[in-house]
Amino acid sequence: MSPTNSTLDHEKPEAVFPQVFEYHEPIRSPVTPDIEYAPSIDEPANVEERKERRGESVWRVLNERQINNNWKWYVRFECSPARRSTYKLRLGLFLGCGHSLAVAGPGGAVLSYVLMGTVISAVISCLGEMTALMPVNAPVMEFPRRFLDRGVGFAVGWIYWFAYAILAADELVAVSNTVKFRYDDRDIPGIPGGKTYLNWAVGNNVDNAVWISLFLVIVATINMLPVKVFGQLEYIFGSLKITFISMLIVLMLILDTMKPRANAYYTETLSTRYWNDPYQFFNSDYKVKDESGTFQKDIVGVLGTFLGMWTTLIHVLFSYVGMDIIAATAAESKALGDAESMKMGARKINLRIVTLYTLAMLTASFVVPRDHPFINGQGQSVGSSSVFIIAVVEAGIPQAAHFFNAIFVFSSFTCAINSMYVASRVLYTLALQDQTGPEFITRRLRACRSGVPIRAVLATAGMMLIGYMGRTGSPGERLGELASNCTVSCLIVYVAICATYLSFFKTLEEVKLYGNASEAQAAMYDRNHPRYPYKSHGQWLKACYGMVACMILLVFNGVGPFLESPFDTRQFIASYVGIPVFILLILGYKIKKHGFSVSRWGPERSNDLRNTIQASSEKRKGRLEFPDDSFTKENARTFIEWIWVWLK
Repeated sequence: MSPTNSTLDHEKPEAVFPQVFEYHEPIRSPVTPDIEYAPSIDEPANVEERKERRGESVWRVLNERQINNNWKWYVRFECSPARRSTYKLRLGLFLGCGHSLAVAGPGGAVLSYVLMGTVISAVISCLGEMTALMPVNAPVMEFPRRFLDRGVGFAVGWIYWFAYAILAADELVAVSNTVKFRYDDRDIPGIPGGKTYLNWAVGNNVDNAVWISLFLVIVATINMLPVKVFGQLEYIFGSLKITFISMLIVLMLILDTMKPRANAYYTETLSTRYWNDPYQFFNSDYKVKDESGTFQKDIVGVLGTFLGMWTTLIHVLFSYVGMDIIAATAAESKALGDAESMKMGARKINLRIVTLYTLAMLTASFVVPRDHPFINGQGQSVGSSSVFIIAVVEAGIPQAAHFFNAIFVFSSFTCAINSMYVASRVLYTLALQDQTGPEFITRRLRACRSGVPIRAVLATAGMMLIGYMGRTGSPGERLGELASNCTVSCLIVYVAICATYLSFFKTLEEVKLYGNASEAQAAMYDRNHPRYPYKSHGQWLKACYGMVACMILLVFNGVGPFLESPFDTRQFIASYVGIPVFILLILGYKIKKHGFSVSRWGPERSNDLRNTIQASSEKRKGRLEFPDDSFTKENARTFIEWIWVWLK
């Protein structure tokens, strides 16, 4: 049976380097040895770098530190159509934590970041373990193909590409609006002592379309650079952002405990005043507003507390979207040949994200009250709604507000770069699998120059032109609805990742039961083996937790439209249309492949466990093991090396 005539799949087999790694004989899974499957031609893990000037191959050149810092701080929002000078926050850490503080209260906001951090950590751990064992191209869509269904993998791939392309466009809109910085708290009710006026004249006087065009060209150009250069830039960008957020945490702590400056808005040390009466741990007053920001009604008491917490949980989860980028680099990472790299990358992201996000929210909640007018919709610009900018202005350091907003512009810009990178690589992988339409289109999307899928980047840039919808007014609302739908699509992807892991875990267990694998293979599949790449204790429980949590958030994320009067049909559709689209993509795949013969629509999965790797040594990276029993120079060196492994 030839690979192209397999009873399981009629499409081109998966590929990273299709012109090099070919299999001419059918393969058998150790779990189901009686069934032959079309071979996957994923690249072996320990492949040497290949640098073909032209071809259909990306280059494996990214190292471990470039992978570890290739993650995002989101700054995204939507423009309110009723008041062009007022911006409605949607999500993000730098700008979105003010919304979380206002809606849920200080304790509720911090608790939301902790809870959603555990959910995203569960998802990343699932993806990290599978990718560490089998570093394949586009693991987010490849593993569902292997362990759930090929139709599911196809659907995940397309909604994943669309989500990141639209989010990249949304982030360009964020750049164009963050540049329009204006802060004026003079004569604002609720801000005693207000005396600050800050304004970026250039940003406010130039049309948003100019900024969107400028940054779209820059973002696309950076994504077309050789991936080694791109990776180095991303490492620098990531390091700057980590440094900045660490500085923010320390600064907020200092502002909370220091004696107020002479020109501060307050005369006594803040301490815990914004957690005490009348503020309290949770906010029990939930205000219902329509899309224009017009107040409609109050919901108080236990129900108000619950709604505040629930909507904040959804916003906070959207702040975490994108941490799966650690696995998106698999095809271009020479470090993933070392099984320890993915383990360390996943664990570092989990620790950094949960720790830094939570600490940032915690320290900010001590210096800005939840009823501050600017985080409740009265800010004149995006930057003016940031709790960090409010904190430094009211502490008597208005000059720092300019620097902070510049960092927010930089953060939005780099997020657009990251999102475009992920989207272009997913589209490239779909082309490798002949899932991008006619051959003349697919052939061009597969083409790489200097290891970069240039045409996939340009096609993604073309989709990002939708960002011009977000210039002003009502079209900006449409883009915000698209972005909301796309982040919901990411929830669907996360559910698929957790479900895939449970099937993967079951497959590993069945290998032991069937006993069809060789001793060497069995060692590869044994999670208790000392050289198993990445094992997280109780991971199947974490997968269940992540899957159930994401499903609940997915089903009930559209609670807002039900509270508004009249019912907001557009926002309801934006919150849920991703679910039927996902189902239609799966059905479309089945119909194209099997026609309307429903009896043949059953799960198509190979449970393919080939191309696995192991850690190079039983001495594991990131584990502190002193060579001597007492304090020695060697022990000190070991400790310093251990610290560096976790920091780099």
